[in-house]
Amino acid sequence: KKTFPPDKFEKEEKKEIKESTTDPESGYYVKDERTKQFAYSFHAAADRNGFVLGTMVTPGNTHDSQILEPLVGKVIERVGKPEAVAADAAYKTPAITRYLLEQGMTPALPYTRPRTKKGFFRKHDYVYDEYFDCYLCPAGEILAYSTTNKEGYREYKSPKQICATCPFLARCTESKDHQKVVTRHIWQEYVEEADHLRYHAEVKEIYAKRKETIERVFADGKEKHGMRWTTLRGLKKLSMQAMLTFAAMNLKKMANWTWQGPKMA
Repeated sequence: KKTFPPDKFEKEEKKEIKESTTDPESGYYVKDERTKQFAYSFHAAADRNGFVLGTMVTPGNTHDSQILEPLVGKVIERVGKPEAVAADAAYKTPAITRYLLEQGMTPALPYTRPRTKKGFFRKHDYVYDEYFDCYLCPAGEILAYSTTNKEGYREYKSPKQICATCPFLARCTESKDHQKVVTRHIWQEYVEEADHLRYHAEVKEIYAKRKETIERVFADGKEKHGMRWTTLRGLKKLSMQAMLTFAAMNLKKMANWTWQGPKMA
């Protein structure tokens, strides 16, 4: 893309960001209308037995998907490259699926529901033709490639004149000019490959382990090891807390595994 003209930056609107006066390194975390607070996020990776292999701490307003690549990189450096990586829907992005597949790791990711407005055609109702690089709508019309935006999405647009008289218009778009626009990320094929792998028996088994491993780690950490709240401030101190807590949990698991129990006289 061409660079923006100089006056473009002068016209940009300023974005207001909430910052804590007592702990500027924390981030404003918003889960729902009731849960809004300055917080930190603990990110961790565990193996199939629930042992924590790596951890990172970020401000609470950092999205989970931004941390997977550096966290997996840390695991590769210290432990070794995993054959597969299971994660929840927040990590199902084109960048993450591309990273995992190109690094030779199988992504074990969940099904995500379409976010289409009720009563309208869903994304999969528009069929992508890879050879001609276009989409076909339910009425059989071609949505031709138009441009690629700065977020990395290719835009495919329908012919306005034909769409204006289409019987499916009410279920297709609410656009004033009667034009349907379908977007497709430049790395969308990696997400589609992850969706195909989701049906493999071994991938299903790997994803099913997630609730028994990393989810159990965070549940125990919050309920039994005081990770729900912290009295510390700053990324350095919180990283120390995360490392010590997860190390203690690993040691407890090892102790349980090696415990023989008392022998009868």
